[in-house]
Amino acid sequence: MTGTASQHTDVESVDGGVGLTALLVAAARAIETHRHDSLAQDVHAEHFVRAAPACARWPVRIEQVPAGDADPLWGRFARYFGLRTRTLDDFLLRSVGTGACQVVLLGAGLDTRAFRLDLPSDCVVFEIDRAGVLAFKQQVLTDVSAAPKVKRVPVPVDLRADWASTLTTFGFDPAVPSVWLAEGLLFYLPGPAETYLIDTVDRLTTAGSALAFEAKLEKDLLAYRDSAIYTATREQIGIDLLHLFAKGPRPDSAGDLTAKGWSTAMHTPFDFTRRHGRGPLPEPNDALEGNRWVFAHKPRP
Repeated sequence: MTGTASQHTDVESVDGGVGLTALLVAAARAIETHRHDSLAQDVHAEHFVRAAPACARWPVRIEQVPAGDADPLWGRFARYFGLRTRTLDDFLLRSVGTGACQVVLLGAGLDTRAFRLDLPSDCVVFEIDRAGVLAFKQQVLTDVSAAPKVKRVPVPVDLRADWASTLTTFGFDPAVPSVWLAEGLLFYLPGPAETYLIDTVDRLTTAGSALAFEAKLEKDLLAYRDSAIYTATREQIGIDLLHLFAKGPRPDSAGDLTAKGWSTAMHTPFDFTRRHGRGPLPEPNDALEGNRWVFAHKPRP
């Protein structure tokens, strides 16, 4: 299976709005996978791209991009997503290596970590997202006969609703250490929804648990409206990220976790570019300037 995965798939939830950004990230992971100096491998990513009509013509290899790495979208921005994938992969593997045997993917989108990472056999991966996104994802993975390496539990619920009770109904145990990822999620949520999410993660976790999420620190997102990344994303594939980002002030979620007793560390993506020797570096009028990756741990007594 190399071309389209299920031409009859219902792609309503991924072919527009925030759902379309999941396909953008999948295309970036596909491009990263085929690089000679790849930071992360995801052999399933290109199948998602080919299965959705909205992005059937998007590149899945950097060689398919006329400008190559000089392209702001499929070069620099895609490499950013590849770097983010690798960084959160490493965080997840470290966390399960210290005893967190439940994984919760918040706004899981087209994440395939349950299929591609070597997680402990007793690990359970809970994937929270809207039903339409999870259905599209499952259809594509079924069509390519993909099998998860560990127990995988899709949890169809909107994160703006009471997702905590749904998660526990599907088998999540708050008494067992867990690791949570909110990858490319929080800036699409209204501020109060982010606060609720962080408070809920704190309530549902025991000592030895961990959380990683992405935040944006800009006071005025529109200051970067004409940046190369946002402009290329709008003009090349019709995604206006600034229109999709939630408006209004953002909570200090890292500070809130610290106040609740978590240990937190905040990094720029460029810190990891320097660590790995590849990825985006700062540039003028940079839409990535305010991006921060936050890593939090709930200490054991």
